[in-house]
Amino acid sequence: MKLVFFGLTISSSWGNGHATLLRGLFKALAARGHRIVFFERDVPYYAAHRDLIESPGVELHLYHEWRDVVAIARREIADADVAVVTSYCPDGIAATELVAAANVNLKVFYDLDTPVTLEALQHGEQLTYIGPRKLLDFDLVLSYTGGAALTSLQEQLGARHVVPLFGSVDPDIHHPACSLSGYQADLSYLGTYAADRQVALDELFIQVARWLPKKRFMVGGSKYPIDFPWRRNIWYVQHVPPSAHAAFFCSSPLTLNITRGAMARMGYCPSGRLFEAAACGVAIMSDEWEGLDTFFEPGSEIIVASSTADVIAAMQLPPKELARVAEAGRERTLASHTAAHRAAELERILDDALHFPVVETLSHKQMVVEV
Repeated sequence: MKLVFFGLTISSSWGNGHATLLRGLFKALAARGHRIVFFERDVPYYAAHRDLIESPGVELHLYHEWRDVVAIARREIADADVAVVTSYCPDGIAATELVAAANVNLKVFYDLDTPVTLEALQHGEQLTYIGPRKLLDFDLVLSYTGGAALTSLQEQLGARHVVPLFGSVDPDIHHPACSLSGYQADLSYLGTYAADRQVALDELFIQVARWLPKKRFMVGGSKYPIDFPWRRNIWYVQHVPPSAHAAFFCSSPLTLNITRGAMARMGYCPSGRLFEAAACGVAIMSDEWEGLDTFFEPGSEIIVASSTADVIAAMQLPPKELARVAEAGRERTLASHTAAHRAAELERILDDALHFPVVETLSHKQMVVEV
């Protein structure tokens, strides 16, 4: 099967979670005999932090302007089985118009940021990947977030058929590793700065550092503002590429996961960091959101925290208990949440989508799928 994608980036993991997720998924799809073509706008901030040049089974097209690549994109779609536009694609609207006009078997939208997309549109923001026809031109919409987000995509954006496709991890990249002195800490947090994480980050990390001045805390990630409330016992690494994730996670006995506000409010939103840290064999402590127990069993495979006191208590757990949680989380991840699992799942989803019954409805005056 040939799949053509129009997305944000796979060439750079700087400041985004899309690259690592899609790299793992594409690698697993290629291993199953599929061919991937990915179109990415070549922008300076990703070019300056490029950490992938090529990947077996994946053809990457970097372009500066949409007009420079539209003819190539049209040719690639012409013999494709599936064409996919993803959230945060800087030319998503133009790509959608190209896909909609093409004679391709299956037209798909994959929203890796569903709650953020929905909230932005509710606030009247203009997005580069959602046009005036919303999601009406797609046969199938995949959502990184489950739960209520699936209904909202149908009711608010006119999605015909919606299926969740959650995050995953490539265990060849994320696995137990030796710690590095530069990353060592009692508690770590890996994540790009986002304003809607800040309240939780303050409660579950910064205040903990304030109450435990003799403990060492480590933050990794880009885009942190100059006025971020650093403390003397918080160390910072500006960018941790995927190749260093394992060493970063394995350099502390406990790592923190914080979900973006919009996603936490909707629930069923496992970040890629959850699966990555778990695959590395590190105990994870996460903020609480609906559906978390769908992916990990709280108290057994993951520790849930809702206050500064919860985090302090977790940090005081015996090393054997943290190791037990870490091992259980790793086992669950390898059994259910690898890129290979998601690739096989995507195959089934696409195969089912190719056989959707289609009818005409007078209300939309368009082809919609009966579900």
